[in-house]
Amino acid sequence: MDDGSGNGCGKGDAAWAVGRKLKGASPYGVLDMAGNVWEWVADWYDEKYYDSLSAKISNPQRPTSGQYRVVRGGSWYGGSRDVRAAYRLRYSPGLRDSDVEFRCSR
Repeated sequence: MDDGSGNGCGKGDAAWAVGRKLKGASPYGVLDMAGNVWEWVADWYDEKYYDSLSAKISNPQRPTSGQYRVVRGGSWYGGSRDVRAAYRLRYSPGLRDSDVEFRCSR
């Protein structure tokens, strides 16, 4: 997201409009998977969850309950280490912030 066009994603203290970073499209053509806003996912957070899984498991079942939900992808406000779809953090489910959003998909 740091393309030299300004602070954060080039807008000072706000996210880019959806679909503006065409060079960042995934191999499947999906845009904005990392670095624009943190995205809520369906998973409950468990710090040691992935430690107990085999590396060969694809799309493992997530924890069914917890105190925190998972957000992924980094945001305009975060550092470069956060800007990847696999990076995850925990937030309280009721959190509202300018760098945390959700994605509708089908």
